[in-house]
Amino acid sequence: MGGLSPSDVSVPTISLIDGRRARVVGALPAPLHDAAGATLDGRAYLFGGGTGESGSSGILQVDATGSTTRTGELPASASDVGAAAIGSTAYVVGGYTGSAPLRSIVAFSPGARARVVARLPRPLRYAAVGAVGGRLLIAGGTSGTAPERAILVFDPASGRVRQIGTLPGPLTHAAGASLNGALYIIGGRSSSLTGQTRDVLAVDPRTGKVSSAGRLPYALSDAAAVTAGQRILVLGGRDAGGQVHDGILALGPVP
Repeated sequence: MGGLSPSDVSVPTISLIDGRRARVVGALPAPLHDAAGATLDGRAYLFGGGTGESGSSGILQVDATGSTTRTGELPASASDVGAAAIGSTAYVVGGYTGSAPLRSIVAFSPGARARVVARLPRPLRYAAVGAVGGRLLIAGGTSGTAPERAILVFDPASGRVRQIGTLPGPLTHAAGASLNGALYIIGGRSSSLTGQTRDVLAVDPRTGKVSSAGRLPYALSDAAAVTAGQRILVLGGRDAGGQVHDGILALGPVP
Protein backbone atom coordinates (compact mmCIF):
# COMPACT_ATOMS: atom_id res chain seq x y z
CA MET A 1 0.00 0.00 0.00
CA GLY A 2 1.63 3.22 -1.20
CA GLY A 3 5.39 3.83 -1.14
CA LEU A 4 7.92 5.73 -3.21
CA SER A 5 8.58 5.22 -6.92
CA PRO A 6 12.12 5.01 -8.35
CA SER A 7 11.91 8.77 -8.95
CA ASP A 8 11.11 9.41 -5.25
CA VAL A 9 7.46 10.25 -5.91
CA SER A 10 4.72 8.99 -3.58
CA VAL A 11 2.39 6.43 -5.18
CA PRO A 12 -1.22 5.44 -4.35
CA THR A 13 -0.93 1.82 -5.50
CA ILE A 14 -2.53 -1.05 -3.57
CA SER A 15 -1.06 -4.41 -4.64
CA LEU A 16 -2.20 -7.90 -3.72
CA ILE A 17 0.47 -10.61 -3.37
CA ASP A 18 -0.81 -14.08 -4.16
CA GLY A 19 1.81 -16.81 -4.19
CA ARG A 20 4.58 -15.61 -6.49
CA ARG A 21 2.45 -12.96 -8.21
CA ALA A 22 1.72 -9.36 -7.29
CA ARG A 23 -1.03 -7.39 -9.00
CA VAL A 24 -2.52 -3.95 -8.56
CA VAL A 25 -6.04 -4.14 -7.13
CA GLY A 26 -6.78 -0.54 -6.20
CA ALA A 27 -5.53 2.87 -5.17
CA LEU A 28 -5.34 4.86 -1.96
CA PRO A 29 -7.38 8.10 -1.78
CA ALA A 30 -4.07 9.97 -2.18
CA PRO A 31 -0.42 9.00 -2.80
CA LEU A 32 1.41 8.12 0.44
CA HIS A 33 4.86 6.95 1.54
CA ASP A 34 6.41 5.97 4.89
CA ALA A 35 3.08 4.74 6.25
CA ALA A 36 2.76 1.56 8.34
CA GLY A 37 0.41 -1.40 7.96
CA ALA A 38 -1.02 -3.95 10.37
CA THR A 39 -3.68 -6.67 10.29
CA LEU A 40 -6.52 -6.62 12.80
CA ASP A 41 -9.23 -9.29 12.89
CA GLY A 42 -8.27 -10.41 9.39
CA ARG A 43 -8.44 -6.92 7.90
CA ALA A 44 -5.58 -4.71 6.71
CA TYR A 45 -5.11 -1.19 8.08
CA LEU A 46 -2.79 1.59 6.97
CA PHE A 47 -1.62 4.25 9.43
CA GLY A 48 -0.44 7.77 8.58
CA GLY A 49 2.10 8.29 5.83
CA GLY A 50 3.81 11.15 4.06
CA THR A 51 2.02 13.28 1.49
CA GLY A 52 4.92 15.50 0.45
CA GLU A 53 5.87 18.16 2.98
CA SER A 54 3.46 16.92 5.67
CA GLY A 55 2.12 13.72 7.18
CA SER A 56 -1.32 12.16 7.15
CA SER A 57 -3.35 11.41 10.28
CA GLY A 58 -5.63 8.97 8.49
CA ILE A 59 -6.31 5.36 9.46
CA LEU A 60 -7.52 3.42 6.43
CA GLN A 61 -9.09 -0.02 6.30
CA VAL A 62 -8.14 -1.77 3.05
CA ASP A 63 -9.83 -4.91 1.75
CA ALA A 64 -8.60 -7.50 -0.74
CA THR A 65 -10.47 -5.82 -3.62
CA GLY A 66 -8.49 -2.60 -3.10
CA SER A 67 -11.40 -0.71 -1.55
CA THR A 68 -10.48 1.72 1.24
CA THR A 69 -12.49 3.12 4.13
CA ARG A 70 -11.27 5.83 6.49
CA THR A 71 -11.96 4.39 9.92
CA GLY A 72 -10.13 6.75 12.26
CA GLU A 73 -7.53 9.42 12.91
CA LEU A 74 -4.18 9.36 14.64
CA PRO A 75 -3.76 11.97 17.38
CA ALA A 76 -1.24 13.75 15.11
CA SER A 77 -0.24 13.56 11.47
CA ALA A 78 2.58 11.04 11.20
CA SER A 79 4.86 9.60 8.53
CA ASP A 80 8.01 7.50 9.13
CA VAL A 81 6.03 5.29 11.52
CA GLY A 82 6.22 1.62 12.44
CA ALA A 83 3.29 -0.54 13.52
CA ALA A 84 2.43 -4.02 14.76
CA ALA A 85 -0.67 -5.72 16.11
CA ILE A 86 -1.16 -7.43 19.45
CA GLY A 87 -4.53 -9.16 19.53
CA SER A 88 -7.18 -6.77 18.21
CA THR A 89 -5.08 -3.64 18.85
CA ALA A 90 -2.48 -2.05 16.58
CA TYR A 91 0.34 0.03 18.04
CA VAL A 92 1.84 2.84 15.95
CA VAL A 93 5.34 3.87 16.96
CA GLY A 94 6.99 7.28 16.67
CA GLY A 95 6.99 9.14 13.38
CA TYR A 96 7.21 12.67 12.04
CA THR A 97 4.46 15.30 11.69
CA GLY A 98 6.17 17.16 8.87
CA SER A 99 7.76 19.60 11.31
CA ALA A 100 8.47 17.62 14.50
CA PRO A 101 9.47 14.03 15.35
CA LEU A 102 7.20 12.04 17.67
CA ARG A 103 7.91 9.87 20.71
CA SER A 104 4.40 8.49 21.09
CA ILE A 105 3.07 4.94 20.97
CA VAL A 106 -0.53 5.12 19.75
CA ALA A 107 -3.05 2.29 20.23
CA PHE A 108 -5.90 1.70 17.79
CA SER A 109 -8.69 -0.87 17.86
CA PRO A 110 -11.48 -0.97 15.25
CA GLY A 111 -14.48 0.99 16.47
CA ALA A 112 -12.46 2.92 19.07
CA ARG A 113 -10.58 6.21 19.00
CA ALA A 114 -6.81 6.06 18.54
CA ARG A 115 -5.02 7.20 21.70
CA VAL A 116 -1.49 7.69 23.03
CA VAL A 117 -0.71 4.90 25.51
CA ALA A 118 3.03 5.40 26.11
CA ARG A 119 6.03 7.63 25.42
CA LEU A 120 9.37 6.55 24.00
CA PRO A 121 12.55 7.70 25.79
CA ARG A 122 13.21 10.04 22.84
CA PRO A 123 11.56 10.96 19.51
CA LEU A 124 12.02 8.18 16.97
CA ARG A 125 11.50 7.69 13.24
CA TYR A 126 12.09 4.74 10.90
CA ALA A 127 12.35 2.10 13.67
CA ALA A 128 11.93 -1.64 13.06
CA VAL A 129 8.82 -2.76 14.94
CA GLY A 130 7.30 -6.16 15.67
CA ALA A 131 5.06 -7.90 18.19
CA VAL A 132 6.35 -10.98 20.02
CA GLY A 133 4.73 -12.73 22.97
CA GLY A 134 2.20 -9.99 23.65
CA ARG A 135 4.81 -7.23 23.75
CA LEU A 136 6.03 -4.69 21.22
CA LEU A 137 9.71 -4.67 20.25
CA ILE A 138 11.22 -1.50 18.76
CA ALA A 139 14.73 -1.60 17.33
CA GLY A 140 16.97 1.13 15.97
CA GLY A 141 15.47 4.05 14.05
CA THR A 142 16.49 7.69 13.79
CA SER A 143 16.49 10.11 16.71
CA GLY A 144 17.26 13.64 15.62
CA THR A 145 19.61 12.99 12.71
CA ALA A 146 21.44 9.98 14.18
CA PRO A 147 20.58 6.27 13.85
CA GLU A 148 19.95 4.43 17.12
CA ARG A 149 21.23 1.15 18.59
CA ALA A 150 18.67 0.69 21.36
CA ILE A 151 16.23 -2.24 21.42
CA LEU A 152 13.13 -1.21 23.38
CA VAL A 153 10.16 -3.22 24.60
CA PHE A 154 6.67 -1.90 25.31
CA ASP A 155 4.35 -3.95 27.53
CA PRO A 156 0.69 -2.97 26.96
CA ALA A 157 -0.28 -4.49 30.31
CA SER A 158 1.92 -2.10 32.30
CA GLY A 159 2.23 0.75 29.79
CA ARG A 160 5.99 0.71 30.41
CA VAL A 161 8.74 1.20 27.82
CA ARG A 162 12.24 0.00 28.67
CA GLN A 163 15.48 -0.91 26.92
CA ILE A 164 16.34 -4.62 26.81
CA GLY A 165 19.25 -4.71 24.39
CA THR A 166 21.57 -3.01 21.93
CA LEU A 167 22.09 -3.56 18.21
CA PRO A 168 25.63 -4.33 16.98
CA GLY A 169 25.73 -0.86 15.40
CA PRO A 170 23.50 2.14 14.70
CA LEU A 171 20.70 1.15 12.32
CA THR A 172 17.72 2.91 10.77
CA HIS A 173 15.24 2.33 7.91
CA ALA A 174 15.25 -1.43 8.66
CA ALA A 175 12.18 -3.66 8.40
CA GLY A 176 10.86 -5.69 11.33
CA ALA A 177 8.75 -8.85 11.47
CA SER A 178 8.18 -11.59 14.03
CA LEU A 179 8.51 -15.33 13.45
CA ASN A 180 8.73 -18.28 15.84
CA GLY A 181 9.03 -16.15 18.95
CA ALA A 182 11.73 -13.74 17.74
CA LEU A 183 11.88 -10.32 16.14
CA TYR A 184 13.76 -10.25 12.85
CA ILE A 185 15.42 -7.00 11.79
CA ILE A 186 15.92 -7.00 8.05
CA GLY A 187 18.38 -4.77 6.20
CA GLY A 188 18.42 -1.06 7.02
CA ARG A 189 21.22 1.44 6.78
CA SER A 190 23.60 3.65 8.75
CA SER A 191 23.42 7.45 8.80
CA SER A 192 24.76 7.39 5.22
CA LEU A 193 22.25 7.26 2.37
CA THR A 194 24.51 4.60 0.83
CA GLY A 195 25.10 2.68 4.08
CA GLN A 196 22.67 -0.19 3.40
CA THR A 197 23.27 -3.64 4.87
CA ARG A 198 22.47 -7.23 3.88
CA ASP A 199 22.25 -8.37 7.49
CA VAL A 200 19.22 -10.13 8.97
CA LEU A 201 19.30 -10.04 12.78
CA ALA A 202 17.21 -11.98 15.30
CA VAL A 203 16.30 -10.50 18.69
CA ASP A 204 15.36 -12.72 21.64
CA PRO A 205 12.46 -10.84 23.31
CA ARG A 206 13.24 -12.33 26.73
CA THR A 207 16.88 -11.29 26.95
CA GLY A 208 17.39 -8.70 24.23
CA LYS A 209 20.22 -10.81 22.82
CA VAL A 210 20.94 -10.17 19.14
CA SER A 211 22.22 -12.86 16.81
CA SER A 212 22.90 -13.14 13.09
CA ALA A 213 20.03 -14.88 11.28
CA GLY A 214 21.08 -14.65 7.64
CA ARG A 215 21.93 -12.35 4.75
CA LEU A 216 19.83 -10.71 2.06
CA PRO A 217 20.87 -11.26 -1.57
CA TYR A 218 21.73 -7.56 -1.73
CA ALA A 219 22.00 -4.67 0.72
CA LEU A 220 18.61 -3.06 1.25
CA SER A 221 16.85 -0.41 3.32
CA ASP A 222 13.29 0.96 3.37
CA ALA A 223 11.70 -2.40 2.57
CA ALA A 224 8.43 -3.65 3.99
CA ALA A 225 8.23 -7.00 5.78
CA VAL A 226 5.28 -9.17 6.76
CA THR A 227 4.98 -12.60 8.35
CA ALA A 228 3.17 -15.13 6.15
CA GLY A 229 2.94 -18.59 7.67
CA GLN A 230 6.43 -19.91 8.38
CA ARG A 231 8.25 -17.27 6.38
CA ILE A 232 8.74 -13.52 6.17
CA LEU A 233 8.10 -11.71 2.91
CA VAL A 234 10.36 -8.73 2.24
CA LEU A 235 8.89 -6.28 -0.27
CA GLY A 236 10.68 -3.67 -2.35
CA GLY A 237 13.30 -1.42 -0.75
CA ARG A 238 16.23 0.72 -1.84
CA ASP A 239 19.83 -0.39 -2.42
CA ALA A 240 23.10 1.45 -1.85
CA GLY A 241 23.04 2.80 -5.39
CA GLY A 242 19.68 4.46 -4.81
CA GLN A 243 17.77 1.97 -6.96
CA VAL A 244 14.25 1.08 -5.78
CA HIS A 245 13.59 -2.66 -6.08
CA ASP A 246 10.36 -4.39 -7.06
CA GLY A 247 11.41 -7.84 -5.83
CA ILE A 248 9.63 -9.97 -3.24
CA LEU A 249 12.03 -12.00 -1.09
CA ALA A 250 11.04 -14.91 1.16
CA LEU A 251 12.97 -15.53 4.37
CA GLY A 252 12.42 -18.69 6.36
CA PRO A 253 14.07 -21.19 8.71
CA VAL A 254 16.96 -23.15 7.23
CA PRO A 255 15.85 -26.80 6.75
